[in-house]
Amino acid sequence: MARRSAAGGPKVLAIVLAGGEGKRLMPLTADRAKPAVPFGGIYRLIDLALSNVVNSEYRKVVVLTQYKSHSLDAHVTKTWRLSTLLGNYITTVPAQQRVDKNWYLGSADAIYQSLNLVHDERPDIVVVVGADHVYRMDFSQMVDQHIESGAACTVAAIRQPISMADQFGVIEVDPDDPMRIAAFREKPSDPQGLPDNPGEILASMGNYVFTASALEEAVVRDHEREGSKNDMGGDIVPDFVSRGEAAVYDFGINEVPGATERDRGYWRDVGTIESYYDAHMDLISIHPVFNLYNYDWPIYTSHSPYPPAKFVHGSGDRIGEALNSAVSPGVVVSGAHVYASVLSPLVKVHSYASLQGSVLLDNVEVHRHAQIRRAIIDKNVVVPEGAQIGIDHEHDRARGFHVTETGIVVVGKGQTVTR
Repeated sequence: MARRSAAGGPKVLAIVLAGGEGKRLMPLTADRAKPAVPFGGIYRLIDLALSNVVNSEYRKVVVLTQYKSHSLDAHVTKTWRLSTLLGNYITTVPAQQRVDKNWYLGSADAIYQSLNLVHDERPDIVVVVGADHVYRMDFSQMVDQHIESGAACTVAAIRQPISMADQFGVIEVDPDDPMRIAAFREKPSDPQGLPDNPGEILASMGNYVFTASALEEAVVRDHEREGSKNDMGGDIVPDFVSRGEAAVYDFGINEVPGATERDRGYWRDVGTIESYYDAHMDLISIHPVFNLYNYDWPIYTSHSPYPPAKFVHGSGDRIGEALNSAVSPGVVVSGAHVYASVLSPLVKVHSYASLQGSVLLDNVEVHRHAQIRRAIIDKNVVVPEGAQIGIDHEHDRARGFHVTETGIVVVGKGQTVTR
């Protein structure tokens, strides 16, 4: 595999695109970039992408940031510190207006404006990944296929039912060469099924492998093209397809150490409140599809010096318990009932409070007799005694909380909660 190549093997630079605004995740992205949104109690979304890159043994990584990036920059800087002895690094690179007076106009423009990083590193291969999806992937296997195919661009794709084609960028393959991309169509209403399974399509995952020189030429062409949206999926990939230089990598064949048949090929775009919520509910199910307990392919993050979680009181109806839940360090559940919920570090839940199907981010405090149902509560929120969230949606909206069409209530970071 490419990641085990000797010194004469391909030199790989990884670029993580982390400038996403994440409008559909508002209000969770009101104060932070989408890749900085907390996930699974102790992680940030970007930790999954960076863990995949590092576990693939690619240790020269640049993270391109832009939108409200302070917390993202701070997290990467404090958490992702690799040994420099062998030239390893993970560094954040903000938009710098190196080319003109524009900030990044799109993902392709972000790479165009950062070509100095490619010139400095002089890689043979550039791996480009998004920073806000939930999955495990060994990128070295995709790099191997890219080199063997002779393609200039390879797009990672996941099989999806053809009925979901209007939600993705869809890859249509050459029937005579299933690894070659014949067409790349954005959210088509008339999709073509795969030759080996007409009921499925290949959806782009937003992960790419490029021959370095071809990527540079492509982003330069894109910069000079009138009317381009400067997007990797919408402009760069179709450009390679039109030149007959694009291949597809079927994510379903990716072999991750420690994976099971149940979680093989798991990939989730947590770009909406509903998908973000559903991903958390999967984590705390008895048999989650995405398994956090795969120690052969760990998800790395920083670990603050918090004490173990604590559960106190156990008499009468004053019992501190958390069932079917994920509880982070520093949490105190004091005489309260927590069910099917995710509690992030430093959450405090006081006596007689009740939580069900909820995600509480760092340093949320829930006072006595409060009731919370199907809610996401961002950092530093204090829920006063007797308050209810997720029970009367009209009351939730009147207090300024975001309520989705499916009834998930979101309380923003530091937002005041009244009874």
